Amino acid sequence: MSTSPSIRQRLAKLNPRQQEAARYIDGPCLVLAGAGSGKTSVITTKIAYLIQECGMSARKIAAVTFTNKAAREMKERVGEMLQGREGHGLTVSTFHTLGLNIIRGELKTLGYKPGFSLFDPEDAKALLRDLMQKEADTDAEQINAVQGQISQWKNDLVLPGQAISHAADEDTQYAARVYEAYSRHLKAYNAVDFDDLILLPVVLLRDNPDALARWRRKIQYMLVDEYQDTNVSQYQLVKLLMAERATFTVVGDDDQSIYAWRGARPENLVTLGEDFPRLNVIKLEQNYRSTGTILRAANTLIGNNPHVYEKTLWSEMGQGDAIRVIVNRHEEAEAERVASEILTRRIKERAEWRDFAVLYRGNFQARLLELKLQHYQIPYKLSGGTSFFSRNEIKDAMAYLRLLINPGDDNAFLRIVNVPRREVGPGTLEKLANYATERQVSLFAACHEIGLEQVLPTRAVERLSRFTHFIDGVRRRMDQGDAIAAIRDMLREMDYEAWLFQNASAPTIAERRMANVWTLIDQLEKSMQRDDDDADETDDVESAISRLVLRDILEQQAEEDDSDRVQLLTMHASKGLEFPHVYLMGLEEELLPHRNAIEAGTIEEERRLAYVGITRARRTLTLTLARQRKAYGELLDCTPSRFLEELPPDDLEWEGRADKEDPEKKQARGKDAIAGLRSLLG
Repeated sequence: MSTSPSIRQRLAKLNPRQQEAARYIDGPCLVLAGAGSGKTSVITTKIAYLIQECGMSARKIAAVTFTNKAAREMKERVGEMLQGREGHGLTVSTFHTLGLNIIRGELKTLGYKPGFSLFDPEDAKALLRDLMQKEADTDAEQINAVQGQISQWKNDLVLPGQAISHAADEDTQYAARVYEAYSRHLKAYNAVDFDDLILLPVVLLRDNPDALARWRRKIQYMLVDEYQDTNVSQYQLVKLLMAERATFTVVGDDDQSIYAWRGARPENLVTLGEDFPRLNVIKLEQNYRSTGTILRAANTLIGNNPHVYEKTLWSEMGQGDAIRVIVNRHEEAEAERVASEILTRRIKERAEWRDFAVLYRGNFQARLLELKLQHYQIPYKLSGGTSFFSRNEIKDAMAYLRLLINPGDDNAFLRIVNVPRREVGPGTLEKLANYATERQVSLFAACHEIGLEQVLPTRAVERLSRFTHFIDGVRRRMDQGDAIAAIRDMLREMDYEAWLFQNASAPTIAERRMANVWTLIDQLEKSMQRDDDDADETDDVESAISRLVLRDILEQQAEEDDSDRVQLLTMHASKGLEFPHVYLMGLEEELLPHRNAIEAGTIEEERRLAYVGITRARRTLTLTLARQRKAYGELLDCTPSRFLEELPPDDLEWEGRADKEDPEKKQARGKDAIAGLRSLLG
């Protein structure tokens, strides 16, 4: 069969190594694809090559990856290459969707009835809660721990009857007993959970030769993306399906394996070579994303991890700017520096907001940064975590603030009248709402009217009255003097902290939520201070709260908006993405690498995480750290991350550290900052 013009053109666009990977079909193939090396182009071109050049039926090919988004993108790109019905029957899906298809095709063999249910993690948690509460008093933390243990067993192909022999202590023995009961109940409900979508097909194909032969006939070529993220059961699924023909291509990068905490085994890349001795390893080392300086830093850092397959990323993008390392006094100065830099660099470099990304190890690091970005009116999008203003405790605090400046705000009233609990039930609120509508007054105003006693029992009226008098008292104190002090006293008097402790799954979570509330009040106080010459004047609390309310509303409206905004995300969430200008925050010991990793001896994965963060940057990379950081109400001294010492020193430009800083560059930076301010004011 002659090569179609479309596939010939597609192959011509690939570099020699990519072409080799796309054309190699004679045996097992591992494409070791470095960050930004165009792996998706290789996979999609190879699918088109198999169909158009090799004459393979699309229905005999399965391409699998880890997320629906990645599968959709792959399907769209393959669709653009294929003509007419060439792609009919092609499987491009996630691992779990492939597993679901196998289960659907083998219901009778597996002993399930048609129309089986798929339990999502919340359904599964509800079932576990019912089972566990029969035996003992349990809390959310215990349920989560047992759910995590069962998930781990399923990913490691440990069946319910075997789990008890894997139990090393009382807690895991208890989890093993729950696992057995949980599995029995799922089967009785004709249901499977998320982990079963891989476990059940693997057990079936392993133990049933007829089923294995059926699926080997159906899938004759497999392509697997992000292979370094496979767990034990996913590896076995690929191995079982492909062991006979060994016609597959897996694409992965052991240096980007950052999901061990959810079962990923980067060593699967090594095991693959042992299980398939004819494995052809093709390295994609040309990077199409980053400058030479950024890639040299990434290569040098990851060189400290042991490797079976060595690779070195290179690029034709030029050397580019030095990597800046900025040492700040504390975490607030760090957030302030990042926000103000983004503002001035956007003007200076005529960049878009979306060209900037700020990456961090943990979502909590975004809290201060969000507030600084709001201060400078910089639009941003928070990914891979909960936005500061969408947290429940912040919504509660905002509702109190809204009611304080506007007692006619019925939505705010309804949110907080029973937070903390004041024994005001839904029946009481329904009658109150009907009375307020009839009288054409707000809910708050209705609570002050004598006529309310005609429609509500005395005890209900007293509870509402206590609440409204409490709010009235706070408003009076705000009018008489220090408004912020009155708000702080209000939160203490109603013991909101105790309410958080009652409703949190763990004390540390309650502490963090209360800290978020105090951060909000701190920022409210700061926003009341006028800048520059008017520093002694204070803004009135009403307008300061109004600005926060407006910010909250705009954020809710922008929920689905994909407009021009700075991207804030964790390093885990950044995998697969790229940005012209990247800031990596918190390059400190116990943050990156994380304290848990230091204690558990899993520094290699933390180094891979830093590598992923560095290789997101296309043009400029800035690393920031703080000398001091607040933890549990204390200001603690921070140690710079060991990863900074592992970067090539000649490529780093330090700021805020006298022994490493170039005085001339410091002076030039000062002039740049003044020029940036002038252009802002101009």
